[in-house]
Amino acid sequence: MTPKMMLAGLALWAGIAAPMAAQSVEDLQLSVVPRTPAEVARIAAVTAPPTDFIHPEKFEDKPGGAATVRARATTDAFSTPSANLTNAEVSDFNLGNGLFTKLWVSAPASTLASDGLGPLYNARGCQNCHLKDGRGHPPADAKDSAVSMFLRVSIPDPSALKSEIEGFLSTLPDPVYGGQLQDFATAGQKAEYRLGIHYDEIEIALAGGEVALLRAPTYTAEDLGYGPLASGAMVSPRVAPQMIGLGLLEAIPAADILANVDEDDTDGDGISGRASIVMSGEFGKPMLGRFGWKAGQPTVREQSAAAFSGDMGLSTSLHPDPWGDCTAAQPDCRSAPDGSTGNDDGLEVSAQAMDLVTFYSQNLGVPARRDLADPQVLAGKVQFYDAGCASCHTPKFVTSRLTTKGAQSFQLIWPFTDLLLHDMGEGLADHRPEGRASGSEWRTPPLWGIGLTETVGGVGFYLHDGRARTLLEAILWHGGEAQTAREHVTNLPPTDRAALIRYLESL
Repeated sequence: MTPKMMLAGLALWAGIAAPMAAQSVEDLQLSVVPRTPAEVARIAAVTAPPTDFIHPEKFEDKPGGAATVRARATTDAFSTPSANLTNAEVSDFNLGNGLFTKLWVSAPASTLASDGLGPLYNARGCQNCHLKDGRGHPPADAKDSAVSMFLRVSIPDPSALKSEIEGFLSTLPDPVYGGQLQDFATAGQKAEYRLGIHYDEIEIALAGGEVALLRAPTYTAEDLGYGPLASGAMVSPRVAPQMIGLGLLEAIPAADILANVDEDDTDGDGISGRASIVMSGEFGKPMLGRFGWKAGQPTVREQSAAAFSGDMGLSTSLHPDPWGDCTAAQPDCRSAPDGSTGNDDGLEVSAQAMDLVTFYSQNLGVPARRDLADPQVLAGKVQFYDAGCASCHTPKFVTSRLTTKGAQSFQLIWPFTDLLLHDMGEGLADHRPEGRASGSEWRTPPLWGIGLTETVGGVGFYLHDGRARTLLEAILWHGGEAQTAREHVTNLPPTDRAALIRYLESL
């Protein structure tokens, strides 16, 4: 089956059979032991909403279950291996860490295991974007290299197969620039662009006489190296998300995620989460999208392979082209030297290296909660539920019982995400459809570890483009399905609003 046929089949499946998703989507990345009726009952009880807000819940201090690591007040807070790895697994984790942090070089080079960068790229290494395994951030000024932020790009596809899902499969890569813009190039090549950002300030009045200042960004692709973008081109900014707990998110049963889907808001709560259904390049079947700002990738491996290709121009078994995102309209880019020479499998990132990076990414430990019994934190937890935040930021899941991946097997975890797509309103809309996600929909990001963001990265920028400098600013950008929650927060007395922020800082 050709890729075009696969996409057409996926479009038909997701557009027509989306209501049957719970019966149709398999966890192909997992080796699952079915749950017994007794386990189902236990899980329902332990994941039920709290009834006592005077004390912390049982196991609330361990958001990653047995994989939870000690919270550190250092930049390494997100860089510790899961606490329940074996000694042999810790060794593999450390090898993966070496690959994740290393800087790649262009070919040809004397270091054959590290060459093949580019020809176009956004960063020389994974950790150049995922700073200390945490979030990226927008450039501080025009001179900042901005290696942790880039623009995705696509154009409308008038011939795409349509479905009732607005925007589904309705875009194509730019015919010259591909699917994302790269701001660096190897010697003899031209970088594609320079990122331009302009901020306008918005003043928001809050109850109690307080005022918040939001910065509304405008993004431009400047100094384009290959001529103008195609007519109708849509660009969307991205900063790298934090890396902790990815293997645990991957181990949540798809059925448990799909159980929260309510596309028509049948319960009338204003929340209508939708599942992102994507075609797996590894398994060749539709799967539940879990990773990326619009849930465009189904597994940690596929997310990692896409980053190797798009961000660094490195080939893997899932993206074997050594030129990365270079298009046929960039022949010099495609004919540039690559790093596949000397590798047994003809890839710049070998199968073994891909395995190690995937394992590393799956097993970055989630830090333990801090101050969860503090009275202000408990008061903020009340506001979190009263505002309706838990409707999308689902606090708890239990992962599948697995025959492999023991560190992720049958763990009670607290990621604070439903991994579904939600309409976040005009303020956060990028007007760029991606798969089943419309131009105003985003996957609910996990909140675990969010209170350590500034500790790890030195700055506290939030949301998909880092526009929010504080957690309060991030909340105030919420709209669409989250508009009611946002208004609840703006109308809170200052002491209650401060308690809510303190609760988020404890996660």
